[in-house]
Amino acid sequence: MNKNTNTNTNDDMAKDEENAARPDVHGARELPSVTVEGYSLQLRDKDGFIGDQASQTAFRQLLERWRQRRRRKGRDPLGGVHSKDLSKSELDAALGEARTSEAADVVHGVIEEFSEELAWVIDRFMRQPSWRGVQRIVIGGGFPGSDVGERAVLQAAAVLQHMKVSVELARICHEPDDGGLLGWVHLVPPDMQKGHDAILALDIGGTNVRCGIVKLRKKRAPDLSRAKVVRREKWRHAVDRPSRKQLIDRLAEMLEAQIRYCRKKGIRLAPFIGIACPGLIRKDGSISRGAQNLPGDWESDNFHLPSELAKRLPEIAGEPTVALMHNDAVVQGLSELPFMQDVKRWAVLTIGTGLGNASYTNKPRTALKAGKRS
Repeated sequence: MNKNTNTNTNDDMAKDEENAARPDVHGARELPSVTVEGYSLQLRDKDGFIGDQASQTAFRQLLERWRQRRRRKGRDPLGGVHSKDLSKSELDAALGEARTSEAADVVHGVIEEFSEELAWVIDRFMRQPSWRGVQRIVIGGGFPGSDVGERAVLQAAAVLQHMKVSVELARICHEPDDGGLLGWVHLVPPDMQKGHDAILALDIGGTNVRCGIVKLRKKRAPDLSRAKVVRREKWRHAVDRPSRKQLIDRLAEMLEAQIRYCRKKGIRLAPFIGIACPGLIRKDGSISRGAQNLPGDWESDNFHLPSELAKRLPEIAGEPTVALMHNDAVVQGLSELPFMQDVKRWAVLTIGTGLGNASYTNKPRTALKAGKRS
């Protein structure tokens, strides 16, 4: 596949003063068990950011182009609904039809073309300094949670093998809606884990917001591999199109509802809120770039989401609230940390509204013991 690219080999992630060496600051890269080598990597070609060519948005656009060609010849086998509005179940149903059906033919064709794009993007990422030596890539986000998405990932793995790109693709172990919440158990300051059962976590994406209670379950698994989302609320904010202030107000309401639930159930909640968000996160908790899919200006010097939420919820269980923010792909990837102990270098791609990415290097094992993939 020949494409002219102008790549940014700096990864925009040089280890400078903005990348904290402490696990209790925003956007921390040095953690007890792993180093975050890079994230929010942006590479360009003549058509823009190459990651955009392997997002769920790109898949829907590709599907619409295939359907437009069918319409010019006659009937659209997938009906009159625009591709961006077709549900995953509808696409999975079309995929499950006999290969001789027109609908299945279209979906299979789109999967094949998209899998080549995904493989090409992975190949470009693997050539960047922060991705060199990556042995395994975990695919997360909402896309691989469907039959169509899973098939595309499997085909991309086959394309990479044909391209002689030596890397393993694996699907995230958890439910797609849980990964961006579960990863926070590896980012919460250790002293806040003591004497508490659970933490609050937010996963803010370009289409959805998820707010959940994550039980640590450290006694059952010291490596936190048994951490579990015990309650979750999901809001498809892209439908409501809120302002930035309205979105923050709703986030606070969702968190307050989870706090009330913990109080009712006797769950000892840590005074902590983990916020996973798209973009490059500075150590002061502001967003440098990459939040263009969120409502309003999230990159403004006058906007600081952790402070806004801490202001609305100054205390949790009688203790001052600490709110930390990190990139959503980083957090989702960290949910797989206990199961990545058989490799040294690994990465995550989250296929959602955009294509999130992060890469990691495991540190020599100390307290963390190898988990088993389920």
